[in-house]
Amino acid sequence: MNEVLKFGTDGWRGRIAEDYTFDNVRRCAAGYAAWLLGEAARTKTKNPSVVIGYDKRFQSEDFAAAAAEVLAGHGVKVYLTNGATPTPVIAFAVKAQHSLGAINITASHNPSYDNGFKVRNFTGGAIDPAGLLAIEGGIPAESAGISRLAYGAAVKQGLIEVFDASTEYIANLKTLVKLGPIKKAGLKVLVDPMWGNGAGWFPRLIGGGATEIVEIHNQRNPSFPEMLRPEPIQPNVDVGLKTTVKIGADVCCITDGDADRCGFGDEKGAFINQLRAMALMTLYLLEVRGQRGPIVKTLSCSSMLDVLGAQYGVPVHETGVGFKYVAPKMTETDAIIGGEESGGYAFRGNVPERDGILANLYLLDMMVQTGKKPSELVDWLFEKVGGAHYYHRIDSIIDPVKREAIKAQLTSAQPEKLSGIRVVSKNMTDGWKFVLEDGSWMLIRMSGTEPLMRVYCETRKKSKVAAILDAGVKLAQV
Repeated sequence: MNEVLKFGTDGWRGRIAEDYTFDNVRRCAAGYAAWLLGEAARTKTKNPSVVIGYDKRFQSEDFAAAAAEVLAGHGVKVYLTNGATPTPVIAFAVKAQHSLGAINITASHNPSYDNGFKVRNFTGGAIDPAGLLAIEGGIPAESAGISRLAYGAAVKQGLIEVFDASTEYIANLKTLVKLGPIKKAGLKVLVDPMWGNGAGWFPRLIGGGATEIVEIHNQRNPSFPEMLRPEPIQPNVDVGLKTTVKIGADVCCITDGDADRCGFGDEKGAFINQLRAMALMTLYLLEVRGQRGPIVKTLSCSSMLDVLGAQYGVPVHETGVGFKYVAPKMTETDAIIGGEESGGYAFRGNVPERDGILANLYLLDMMVQTGKKPSELVDWLFEKVGGAHYYHRIDSIIDPVKREAIKAQLTSAQPEKLSGIRVVSKNMTDGWKFVLEDGSWMLIRMSGTEPLMRVYCETRKKSKVAAILDAGVKLAQV
């Protein structure tokens, strides 16, 4: 019997050729097909279809074809992207094709030796935890006997259709942000797509005018040179930040390996961390665009969002970490923005999925409409929220054998103080979050996709960041 395949925050990820094999991809596809057909029966959907896309990792296109054969073998029409396609574009294609969901062959920001099997529902957004458990439950123990239709035959029968997912996505994008003023603005924009699916998109969308687009890391290279992994945080973004200063660019726009997450660098080569970035996006929507509506954030996101919510009279909803929590809450509340600490932000008017392309366009539009440079936008944000907020995160590899012992210790922990500051509350919604008397917070979480423990901290006192993080690491020691 093969190993049990467990779905994390977005789906399943594994190490290529070790557990991420064609047989296991077919098993996942069979579990998803069973769930999809159940959804079709529940919603009385005739002739259900699914969108399948992929990234630029090793053999992703072949793994996508293998999944497509399984869905076709179950009688589900497959719309297969005609090339490596950004995750937000795949998500929007679900809506455009009136499909019941999507499979995305990507490991997003994971190291080069991984690949993944990401799943989505009829909204194009993440599937809730109950749905993920249902898919897991439908995964067969063996690959033998899985219904599949050979690729060529499926194409001939019309059960696999190769298509361009970009057309409908771009049409919708143009309803959300005016690209013309950005093209005419005369900005110099350094774009780092991190060797991934975002390559070529900014020249396509805002090139050809007075604004100059300079891309780096824009070829296919599954080993991801000059970075540890295609995750839009330091030190992975450092080459892009240095290049921004070297060429005199006005801003650095970054997308991760599948272009659903993003990062920003200012004109001085300073990284705008993920918590500040989401607060900037929120300020843009509320102040520059005049939108009103709920804000959805995970418990690892900035307290600056609570301040902005109070100032503009909009509710702020806090969820567990991951878009499997954020996406349903956005749909339920018609939120103007939903986001998480990892650099993923989703917006009203689009699908409830992280969109690194749209987020970067919004930042550029914010620059154009306010006439401010990125560093000036951050200063403006701090004026709005009562001063600078400082954030950092430590990722530590943990021994899987100790995982349960660490969890038990953190659950029972009742520290009176962290780094000399009194603890006023403990939140165990998703991990262990300790809120301190001065408004600082520290969160400890176990990754749902990797053997990692993450310790997060946000505080108004820059000198306290390291000490609070260190206190969190010590709290988890067994």
